Amino acid sequence: MLNNMLDNRADAYALLHALGASARLLRHLQLVGEAADALIATYNSLELRFDARLIELGAAVHDAGKITFPEELDGPGSRHEPAGQALMLANGVPPAVARCCVSHAAWREPGNAFEELSVALADKLWKGKREEELELRVIDLIAAQRGQSRWDVFTTLDAAFEDIAAGGSERLRRSSA
Repeated sequence: MLNNMLDNRADAYALLHALGASARLLRHLQLVGEAADALIATYNSLELRFDARLIELGAAVHDAGKITFPEELDGPGSRHEPAGQALMLANGVPPAVARCCVSHAAWREPGNAFEELSVALADKLWKGKREEELELRVIDLIAAQRGQSRWDVFTTLDAAFEDIAAGGSERLRRSSA
C-alpha cells in the first residue's frame, strides 16, 4: 500500500499515474475537474457550506477503477465503480473520497452527500449533458441549506449548469485530442 495524503487534485493525479492510469483517463478526470471547479465557484458565490476539497478530490478519482477495467473508458460497464473504491482505499485515500468512485454512478441511491452528488453532476455536465433529476436533487439541497424554496434558487443554478454544459463540446474535443 502506498501511503498517500491527498491534499489536492495534483496529488490525486500523481497517485493515479503511479497506479497505471492512462493519459486518456487522466485527461478525462481533468476535464470533469474543470466542471467541478465551475460548480465549486457557483457554490462559493452562493456562500454555501460544503466541502470543496471533497468535490475536487472526488472528481479527480471518480473513475479510478478504469485503471483496472480500461475497456469501460470507451464502452459501457460498471465494474470500475467498486474496483475504483477498493483501489483508492487500498492506497490510503480517505473513505469519503474513495466513495465517489461508486456514488458518481449511484447518485439516485439514498444517502449520498451533497459533495458526492456534485461529483456526479460534474461528470454529466463536463460533456454537455443535462440530467434534470440530478440537478433538481442538488438544487433542493442548496435551497434547504439556504432556507429557500426550490424556485428561489432554480434560475441561478439552472443558468450556472447551462453555462458549464455549454462548454461540453469544447471539453469533448479536448478529451480526444
